[in-house]
Amino acid sequence: MSHVPAQPTVRHVTVPAAQPVRPAPLEMGDPVGTPGAVRVIDRYVERDGRPWFPVMGEYHFSRDRPERWETELRTMRSGGVTVVATYLLWIVHEEVRGQVRWDGQRDLRRFVETAGRAGLDVVLRIGPWAHGETRNGGFPDWLQALPVVHRTNDPAYVELVRGWYAAIEEQVRGLLHSPGQPGGPVLGIQVDNELYDQPEHLATLRDLAEAAGLRVPLWLATGWGGARLPRGRVLPVYAGYSDGFWEESSTGWPAFGATHYAFSTVRDDLTVGADLRDGPVTAQAADGAADPWPFATCELGGGMQVAYHRRPHVDADDVAALALTKLGSGSAWQGYYLYHGGTQVLGDRSTTQESHATGYPNDLPVRDYDFWAPVGAAGQQRPHYHRLRRQHLFLETFGPDLATYPTVLPDDEAADVRWSVRGDGERGYLFVNNHQPAVAALADVEAVRFDVELGAHPVTVPTAATTLRSGVSAAWPLRQPFGSVPALTVPAQPITRLDTERGPVFLFATTDGVDVELQLEGVDAADVRGAEILRTEPLPGPGTRVVVTPTAAPGLAAEVVVGDTTLVLLPPALADTVWKGTIDGRESVVLWDGSGYFDGKTFRVVPHAEDRTADVLPPLPAGGYARVPGEGSLFARYVVPGEDAARPLVPPVFDAAVPAPVRTGGSAGRSSAPDDADFDALVPVEVPVPDDVFEDADRVLLRLDWTGDVMRIHAGDRLIADQFWSGRRFDVDLAPYRAEIRAGGLWLRAFAWSPSSGVHVDPRVRPASDVPVLEVRAASLEAVRTRALR
Repeated sequence: MSHVPAQPTVRHVTVPAAQPVRPAPLEMGDPVGTPGAVRVIDRYVERDGRPWFPVMGEYHFSRDRPERWETELRTMRSGGVTVVATYLLWIVHEEVRGQVRWDGQRDLRRFVETAGRAGLDVVLRIGPWAHGETRNGGFPDWLQALPVVHRTNDPAYVELVRGWYAAIEEQVRGLLHSPGQPGGPVLGIQVDNELYDQPEHLATLRDLAEAAGLRVPLWLATGWGGARLPRGRVLPVYAGYSDGFWEESSTGWPAFGATHYAFSTVRDDLTVGADLRDGPVTAQAADGAADPWPFATCELGGGMQVAYHRRPHVDADDVAALALTKLGSGSAWQGYYLYHGGTQVLGDRSTTQESHATGYPNDLPVRDYDFWAPVGAAGQQRPHYHRLRRQHLFLETFGPDLATYPTVLPDDEAADVRWSVRGDGERGYLFVNNHQPAVAALADVEAVRFDVELGAHPVTVPTAATTLRSGVSAAWPLRQPFGSVPALTVPAQPITRLDTERGPVFLFATTDGVDVELQLEGVDAADVRGAEILRTEPLPGPGTRVVVTPTAAPGLAAEVVVGDTTLVLLPPALADTVWKGTIDGRESVVLWDGSGYFDGKTFRVVPHAEDRTADVLPPLPAGGYARVPGEGSLFARYVVPGEDAARPLVPPVFDAAVPAPVRTGGSAGRSSAPDDADFDALVPVEVPVPDDVFEDADRVLLRLDWTGDVMRIHAGDRLIADQFWSGRRFDVDLAPYRAEIRAGGLWLRAFAWSPSSGVHVDPRVRPASDVPVLEVRAASLEAVRTRALR
């Protein structure tokens, strides 16, 4: 049971009735009568006449291989993402002037078609300037060198952009969501990126795109940094990161980080991209509560990239708590950057990463753009992929209602508790966050109880004061309807709904350390099964409130049944194993603690080394996997046979621990990474890769647990991967390079970590040694294969 302090502090908020919604004053949206019409309302985006809550994940098609796109896009969709955003990096497509390429990994049309097939809508970020940690911000070298005033309405520059947009239109013709083709997957376009002081130019860019035939219902532009945008022509989209590689190496946890873990109606972050501006940021972060358009994001940090001088170490819970805090702050569009990591393109004439060599303040890896995203560059599904999927399933089912609710912040908010309510005066959701990154972790808070006035319906949750544990972040329903329950309040977060032959089933994630008490309104206590009746209370108006707690501990057996409705209460770790998708044509829920994805027909799992079980509702057809006794009365449990696909390797040993040469450079005078000549002077170490490891494998991951400064990996003479060490394991998919490894071997070159380095590395992992360190503690090859759960 939770600890109950003697004198709880009352935290109170009154939620007024929501004002009627009205169309946003934006020149965009589908005409009335368009099938599946997309329109922008002042509080949310509407689709086909209903509130729609987009979940957008960034995945750069040109930074991955086309044969992987379908699996990776379906992995994103299985993670609850509904929109994929992607950059068009001009330098990748027209490195040589006049030679515009759409082949191989540049094949935009194939990518968009694949996204549509995977059930995803698409937002194109068409530049012409993109950033994305790209050389020249994405401009080809020939464009960067021209005597034009870039990113302005200089006629010579505008004419060049006109040609670029026309080339893009040819590739996506017939794939746009527009009045003439409402079913196309491309429903939004972002023009330029991080352009703060050229509103007229942003308007011109939209005009150019539409004149080229790029007509879509949604037009976006980044609004952070106090950007001046052409009012009415673009919907501002915002960012929120827990840390930033663009800060100085002497900075600990950046001051902006804490702002993203506190509920607020301020949408802007003035620091994102500020290192690339010509002068200090003078704008003020305005309160967005009065904005007549919805709060939309495109760059909630799905992780964080590393630069040579600064290497943030973002944790999975940092990502999930930040995302939930934005929901409690009024977000009606969750967009992540990155959601899927990538690999920088090697051009024919240059590398394509941001670097000191091209005048940027930061030196980035030549190949690595993994970003420690929820889905890694090698397809790894990381813990925050599963944490976020739980949130996204909640938004898929309950987001249309949530999107309509304004945010209400308590006037008397106690400094030790961060919370908000989104509601309409009758019902809503209470958001609470007691998480910050480890460097500034929040303490347990005792005596926590929230009193919420929902019009004539006061609610207290939890019903008794409790201790809010460090690290907790959650959304709790306040008087929400669930099937046969007209109004439910509970300190547990809804996950999803599944309609079964027995009736609707709702899954919830309990809150660590908080007792599960369900407050049921409009329900007769005699109709409740699977729960202990704690008390029945009169309501201020007619009716009573029945307060119950499950008779079983949180888990699949914790079924509270009211009429034909079943509420299943899962502990947080088990809640992170919930997946939802189609198996054999039926909507299904799977509990699987591991990697997987829905392929359009069934659920595919990556087996563990040992046997594991998967719980499925509705049960699979007879045959196939062995069914074994499970928990509760709903889910069928199946054994997924193990497959030990990892081959340990003898850890490579380097001849010497050589620190990298000390240099500074770029526009900010920061530490520079070792260059090609520096690496050429090192003695390479070969890693033996048996050719049979590739047989029947979807991926072959080289996994290196190492400590050092910078490592490069070559297949023969080709640089295939690099990493600036930050305490993370180095994972590389070798499958695309099988022929080159067979012909020329696999080789490592690495510099040692220097104890005198001025590079920022998280104190939790920074070596304590007073001598240079270069070691590979463990190495393995893992052949990744998937199995269909049928």
